[in-house]
Amino acid sequence: MTTTETQFTDDQIGALGLVVDMIIPASAEYALPGANDPVIFADILATADTRHGPVQGALSALDALAREHHGDGFTALEAVARDGVVEAFRRLHPGEAEILAVLAAQCYYRDARVMGSLEMQARPPFPEGFDVDQGDWSLLDPIKERPEFYRKTP
Repeated sequence: MTTTETQFTDDQIGALGLVVDMIIPASAEYALPGANDPVIFADILATADTRHGPVQGALSALDALAREHHGDGFTALEAVARDGVVEAFRRLHPGEAEILAVLAAQCYYRDARVMGSLEMQARPPFPEGFDVDQGDWSLLDPIKERPEFYRKTP
């Protein structure tokens, strides 16, 4: 799938490609690639390598669930069976499922084609920043409403 060196096995790479495609499939309606597009998937794989332990743990849990319910690894399953395994995975392993979902979304929205479809420049927000309407204090409401997460000083 990729020409870069990775710490993942071919089976893990295949499973990751199937899962990210399930998370963000291609859209013919909007002419957008899915998360398993070769360019986006190369970014996903490179980013996953920096978080090898948690991603490998998530993929192992997914594969173990597939073997438990179907007797085969995740990549060997038919699409309908994979859907069922992923649904069970999300329910039984929410933390691991979130790792894969965040990884897919993070890399997907770094792609220039995706950002262009959202009419956003494909660049980091800093140092140039983004224009925000002055005086729209409602943008701070989610921050004001969250619970305190810091220790108060005496």
